[in-house]
Amino acid sequence: MKKQLDLPGLALGCWPLAGMTRAGVTREAAVETVAAAIDHGITHLDTAYCYGENGESERAIAQAIKGRQNEVTIASKCGIHWQVGKKQTVNGHPDRIIQEVQESLDRLQLDRLDLLYLHTPDPNIPIQESAGALRRLLDEGTVRAVGLSNGNVEECRLFAETCPLSACQRHFNMLQQEIGPELLPYCQSKQMAMVTYWPLMKGLLTGKMKRDQVFSQTDSRHKYPMFRGEEFQKNLDFVETIQSLATQQNMTLVSMVLAWTMAQKGITTVLFGATSAKQVAANAQALGCHLDDSIILSINEAIQQRGPILGGRKV
Repeated sequence: MKKQLDLPGLALGCWPLAGMTRAGVTREAAVETVAAAIDHGITHLDTAYCYGENGESERAIAQAIKGRQNEVTIASKCGIHWQVGKKQTVNGHPDRIIQEVQESLDRLQLDRLDLLYLHTPDPNIPIQESAGALRRLLDEGTVRAVGLSNGNVEECRLFAETCPLSACQRHFNMLQQEIGPELLPYCQSKQMAMVTYWPLMKGLLTGKMKRDQVFSQTDSRHKYPMFRGEEFQKNLDFVETIQSLATQQNMTLVSMVLAWTMAQKGITTVLFGATSAKQVAANAQALGCHLDDSIILSINEAIQQRGPILGGRKV
């Protein structure tokens, strides 16, 4: 992976820019967010064909990087699209993959992607067939490197039989560490990059949520058990504990959470979401944070005391 693409420790996840999970995200705000990320040294942008019903995320990126393409590396994903009525559909058929990648390139106004993921394995199509399409794109130079998102160890193994696999993308944060026992060690053994999303647990670990928080129907978080009832209150208890540790270190909570995540063994890149230049600036501060062994131990003890949480949807 390192010979083809040098992934940074912190990168911008561009799903929120599509405006499908957060109200009030305009094209102007999305463009400003990407531009701010580049200005703060966050130069790896992670998007996908389905980030927006009509590629809103990719289109905003294209506008933001105009004249700055040489400053960034861009990853996109294929294999998920939207049907009428905002119905998300998984389709890993090779023909569909080729079509989506060409559309993504057109939206991004690029000739090549630095990294392309299969967004998620299609349960109705052997993963080797999907991998074959990405192998074709890799061989012809349309993409520099290939990854698998939302896959497990066995799916990675099967994929790699057909196409060289350079990166794996899964969610990971202080309270969601499912990749730890098997997938993370596997990726390390194969020298595959591990790119993680949800480091702030969809905003929970920013410390800005209230005890009586109510998520609107247009906010996808209302669908996740981690943001409802007793589970939500327990998560907020944990956040208060972590906040006190951050205060003791004279750090913001967000900086400490991101720094802790980047420091985990085997994690290559941490993706954070943002919908404003202000959020980008706050998250970028993590690049200058150092956590000593004692604070990491205290954080890990708090995580242990919280215990397993109720998770959410796969994609």
